[in-house]
Amino acid sequence: MHFRPLHDRVLVKRISEEEKTSGGIIIPDTAKEKPSEGEVIAVGPGGRDEDGKRIDMDVKSGDRILFGKWSGTEVKVDGEDYLIMKESDIMGVIEKKSAKKKAA
Repeated sequence: MHFRPLHDRVLVKRISEEEKTSGGIIIPDTAKEKPSEGEVIAVGPGGRDEDGKRIDMDVKSGDRILFGKWSGTEVKVDGEDYLIMKESDIMGVIEKKSAKKKAA
C-alpha cells in the first residue's frame, strides 16, 4: 500500500532512542519517553493561501526532523506505526554536518 498525505500533512516514522545510557545502564520500555525525532516518509502537496495558490512544503521525504512531544496522530499503515502531523507541528530539520573545506 502507498500512503499519500493530503494538504500540509506529513507521514513520519519515529526514530528510536538508545536503550542504554552513556554509563551503560539499560532503560526499560516502561521508563522510556517516546522519541520526538523522526524521519519523513511521505509529504502532502502543501496547503493553500487565501488566494488559492499552493504553498510549497519545507520538508521532503527522507528528512530527519524534530517535533513536539504531543504532536501528530498515531496510525498504522501496513502494520507499521507512524505519525501524521501538520507541517507546522515540526520544529526543525536535523542536517548532517558537512566536512569543512580548507582554503587553498
